[in-house]
Amino acid sequence: MGHSYAFRPMTAADLPLVRRWLGAAHVREWWGDPDQQFSLVSSDLDEPAMDQFIVLAGNRPFGYLQCYGLTAWNTGFGSQPEGTRGIDQFIGESDMIARGHGSAFIRQFVDAELRHGLPRMVTDPDPLNLRAVRAYEKAGFIRDRMVETPDGAALLMVCEP
Repeated sequence: MGHSYAFRPMTAADLPLVRRWLGAAHVREWWGDPDQQFSLVSSDLDEPAMDQFIVLAGNRPFGYLQCYGLTAWNTGFGSQPEGTRGIDQFIGESDMIARGHGSAFIRQFVDAELRHGLPRMVTDPDPLNLRAVRAYEKAGFIRDRMVETPDGAALLMVCEP
């Protein structure tokens, strides 16, 4: 696609935008209750293990990305190399979905992290979310195994240098 994306650290000023995105039908379908998710995302602004970004195409914000250190919450992921991080994301603007942006910005972000020494990136989409699974595969992730998370069964996917 030839797009280049920017990843701006999320701030409290971005919360109204993220709240709107979480309420969009295409996000709510996989992220669940918008109020519950907004509470989690907003409280994570102060979480040291969580880095949150607003994804931009040019100057236009269109997505959310979180990258996190594995903690007790992620024990279902099993043993991972020291320094492994997890990633979750969504495209908030409906006119930007199904255009290749997801796999492209995921790949750009993950490639940069791996170049800077990250040993592995993992993600855990709902196995029924075929759009997300395909986007992660196009971004270089491979299917590892089914895992049990606090949110239910998930497909653990990994990306390594």
